[in-house]
Amino acid sequence: MARVLITGAAGGLGRSLVDAFEARGDDVVGTDLNGAELTLDVTSEADWAAARDHVEQTWGGLDILVNNAGIAGGGRLDHDTIEEWQRLVDINLMGAVRGTKAFVPVFKAQGSGHIVNIASLAGLVHPAGMGSYNATKAAVVALTETTGHELAGFGVRASVVCPSYFRTGLVDHMQGSDRMVGQVIGRLVKDSPWGPDDIARAVIEGIERGDELILPDDAARAAYKLKTTDRPAYDATMRAQARKLEESARD
Repeated sequence: MARVLITGAAGGLGRSLVDAFEARGDDVVGTDLNGAELTLDVTSEADWAAARDHVEQTWGGLDILVNNAGIAGGGRLDHDTIEEWQRLVDINLMGAVRGTKAFVPVFKAQGSGHIVNIASLAGLVHPAGMGSYNATKAAVVALTETTGHELAGFGVRASVVCPSYFRTGLVDHMQGSDRMVGQVIGRLVKDSPWGPDDIARAVIEGIERGDELILPDDAARAAYKLKTTDRPAYDATMRAQARKLEESARD
């Protein structure tokens, strides 16, 4: 039985992850800005310190930290504002950084632990119109790999989860000045055959296998395989998508 803390747990994938961990018998604390067991703003170092104190006082430590909290965003490079970039960086990337820094001392001291960062396929495959989102998720992938290398000698593991589009309410709260990109992403999310429960189950399976990179759905696996095995075809696909996006914006 593991002791698990999950951010962004009030709904969507976070809520499904809480349910999935509890279903296998783990002790779980879900955190969010509101609507979760424990209030935690991932942009607040004070909130992270309070969350660390909570699990140490309640459980005496932590086994799995899931940095799930994040926001949707993105836009074409000449539409996405610096303020929109900064917001994505502060939540999607720095939220995971703050969580990692808060709990690394705990994991080192106990000689065990597992950091699971929820990134996105956008961290590995980089479509047009999503530069800011792609960049933050790619940074989370890099952070996770670095964490795994740096902490392996302390018995601590790190995994990154990179799902493709799945049905979630995250896009309902998407902010950004490039409305065309928001509409495209919204359609892809709505039409996805996968829901948050499907992704959560795949995350648990990946953790149990010891995967460092968890690609939880067929679309994610296929897209990543295309990039790594046939780069010319991947580039052609991405550039065709970019042209289509610009053509749609002109219509």
